[in-house]
Amino acid sequence: MVKAITDKTFAQETDHGVVLTDFWATWCGPCRMQSPVVEALESEDKTVKFTKMDVDENPQTPQSFGIMAIPTLIIKKDGEVVDKLVGYHSKEQLQETLAKYK
Repeated sequence: MVKAITDKTFAQETDHGVVLTDFWATWCGPCRMQSPVVEALESEDKTVKFTKMDVDENPQTPQSFGIMAIPTLIIKKDGEVVDKLVGYHSKEQLQETLAKYK
């Protein structure tokens, strides 16, 4: 299960290793398509930590990253943002992107 994080826990949860955070909302159709892809990757890839954040419940973090569209996936490595993906991405696309940072 992908861990849901909040504005308060974001920094702590994404400080170490490679972390993908899925910024989403319940009303967002493409987000509902992206979530199962992230869930599938989380069950297969134990080298990456997968988290998700509801932008409606946690507006501060998305605002700090200038997120204007969802889904947006942010990849951090050891606390530094190394990639930002906007819109729906397939499992293969995400695997290819994550492979660059492991």
